[in-house]
Amino acid sequence: MLTPLLLAAALHADLRPDLGWMSGYWLSCEPGREVSETWTDPRLNLMLGTSLTVRGGRAGWELSRIAPVDPTPAAPLAYFAHPEGQAATLFPVIASGPTRVVFEQAADDDFPKRVVYEREGDVLNARIEGVMDGQERIIRWRFQKAELNARCPS
Repeated sequence: MLTPLLLAAALHADLRPDLGWMSGYWLSCEPGREVSETWTDPRLNLMLGTSLTVRGGRAGWELSRIAPVDPTPAAPLAYFAHPEGQAATLFPVIASGPTRVVFEQAADDDFPKRVVYEREGDVLNARIEGVMDGQERIIRWRFQKAELNARCPS
């Protein structure tokens, strides 16, 4: 029989998955596009992320955090996306596993609807999904683990 303390710990673990497998510096090198993404290790249920995309002589960026939705002890984690200084968009965790997490926002008409991360060894696959202009759309990134501030070969 689970004691109330163990039961609370088990519920807490389900609502706040360990996403330490995402931490590190990740680099995606595709023709004409370089994307680097950096995630801190989790500290007190907080991870901070940055993304920098260089494409066609332009740099784009996003600041992100994964944190509890609210400060209550049982609050689930969510992905807070801040692309290029815009207001944050909230994507609560809807599914997670040892090397996979899915975040999904409540709004049906915004793109992206979902953010998915999956790790396979030294590869971090990321994608955003949703409907844009009436069409299902998926954008994918395949990141390799890299040394901090590594760049794609010229």
